[in-house]
Amino acid sequence: MPALFLTTIPAAAQDHEPWQAPTLSITRYDEDWSDLSDAEKRAHHWTGPLKYIPLGEDAWLSTGIELRARNENYHDNLWGGADAPDDGYLWLRAMPYADLHVGRVRAFVQPIAAYAAGVAPAAGPVDQTRVDLLQGFGEVDLGPVTLRAGRQMLSLGTERLIGTRYGPNVPLAFDGARADVAIGKAKVSLFAVRPVQPRPGTFDDRTSDTRTLWGAYGVLPGIDLYYLGYRNDVARFGGVAGRETRHSFGLRSHGTRGDWHWNVEGVAQFGSFGRERIAAWTLGTEVGRSFPVAPLAPDATLRFNIVSGDGKPGNGTLGTFNALFPKGKYFGELSPVGPTNIVSLNPRVSATLARDISASLAAMAYWRYSRTDGVYDIPGNLIRAAGNSRARFIGKEAEATIAWQATAELELSASLSAFVPGAFIRETGPAKTIAMLGLEANFRF
Repeated sequence: MPALFLTTIPAAAQDHEPWQAPTLSITRYDEDWSDLSDAEKRAHHWTGPLKYIPLGEDAWLSTGIELRARNENYHDNLWGGADAPDDGYLWLRAMPYADLHVGRVRAFVQPIAAYAAGVAPAAGPVDQTRVDLLQGFGEVDLGPVTLRAGRQMLSLGTERLIGTRYGPNVPLAFDGARADVAIGKAKVSLFAVRPVQPRPGTFDDRTSDTRTLWGAYGVLPGIDLYYLGYRNDVARFGGVAGRETRHSFGLRSHGTRGDWHWNVEGVAQFGSFGRERIAAWTLGTEVGRSFPVAPLAPDATLRFNIVSGDGKPGNGTLGTFNALFPKGKYFGELSPVGPTNIVSLNPRVSATLARDISASLAAMAYWRYSRTDGVYDIPGNLIRAAGNSRARFIGKEAEATIAWQATAELELSASLSAFVPGAFIRETGPAKTIAMLGLEANFRF
């Protein structure tokens, strides 16, 4: 839910201000505070003097921070098959940043302090990294081309394949180089990076020496076109290890017309895994309609996703889709299953209960795409093998969320989810209903 409610100054406050802050982003480096070079505008909100600090002619510094506390409580996690099925823990993180601009040169630094308490049997790399460098890069603006090198988070499109992993406690970052090229109304991002592997100690995060990502992502009005190349020297599918080289070609159409909005994305994957060739694909659709003049201004959205799985293990072709580095909490706050070998249907209704309170209700249903492939989590790990089951139905889920923008900087939110297992889960292992309660406080400026 944190990624769904990115607001800044409440509407009532904005009515009295000649200046409006940019929308706060997850990556933070794409916020433009240069308009606050006008000292009079900086005086209209208490954060103004911190968002633009003049340092001399054509030099200025912007600062900010995120402080987040999140409590998650699980009952019968992984349908009762987890190492600690009944788990309750607290995530704490602080992510301050400093963004220095000197002419056309820029330096961005964002450390992170991320701690976890109560995770059983032990905190993992997405739970805790203690103090480390989350982002740190240098950038030069050459007009139509911007060059960047260093450590950074990447958010491409709707983060189906490349995301920030914002929902869990430790976001995902990459080390490498990026070039953004503006061509008329189009923008193309070229990049070659390696993911950063969080470790449990202070300042011990390391660049992966087994995984590499490269590609080009083009954005046109209403259309995204992209190519992503990926190599993993220690990949594993269906219990088999090998070297994976995968090429993803994607097309996304998105936009609004009147009260309607849509987001449709298709991806085809080719390459090799060990001695097998790769042939995988996915199609995700989202169509919604808002009702701005109705009571509570509801918005109804229907999502339908198909993600390929492996049809015939051992036949020389791997059909299992690899979502690479998708966003955390992919299908909702409770996401035991990830975007691999799955068909999902997800209706959702959101509404504004008051000026600063929003809520949503959602339902999800999941089926296996291939009967001979299992069920995977969001990172792509196999969590339930196919076994001898021929059933497709994985289960159904319901979720309710509510968020209160208490101040321009502070959001309080809660979510309640339940996942009832279907025939496939019942036939292949533990099959209890998963329940999850999430509580969060997020302060950002």
